[in-house]
Amino acid sequence: MGSEAEGSRVVIPRSFRLLEELERGEKGIGDGTVSYGMDDSDDILMCSWTGTIIGPHNTVHEGRIYQLKIFCDEDYPNNPPAVRFQSRINMTCVNRETGMVEPSLFPMLANWHREYTMEDILISLKKEMASPQNRKLIQPQEGGSDDQRMEQKGLMLRCTIL
Repeated sequence: MGSEAEGSRVVIPRSFRLLEELERGEKGIGDGTVSYGMDDSDDILMCSWTGTIIGPHNTVHEGRIYQLKIFCDEDYPNNPPAVRFQSRINMTCVNRETGMVEPSLFPMLANWHREYTMEDILISLKKEMASPQNRKLIQPQEGGSDDQRMEQKGLMLRCTIL
């Protein structure tokens, strides 16, 4: 017996980590412009989450409220969650069709570290909204969500058929 454990660090199990994040999300974060919580309190695997970002001041996002879905599979926090904007948004790291935050275009997801949290992702996305490449991009009409995205596509298809 002895010093095998001296150089290693304790790895917090996934469920404990998610419970910590849930508790922090329920308490409220920082200045209140980002928040998150579980979609379904009966989800024992704690996979599906909803996040909210209030657009930063002095940007085209100011005054807008963005809803996101965050999916933490069984490999979280070792691997990043999937993050998708439900609200329509024009940002360089977001797929315009699906609303998915593209890991290759969003450094936090591309260079994921186990210590990162859902809170970190939301704060980083808010900072990205205020970055020079995103702060003035023309945005879709407010109120557009994933459902409206699909309806608009269907409407467009119906119009062209008629």
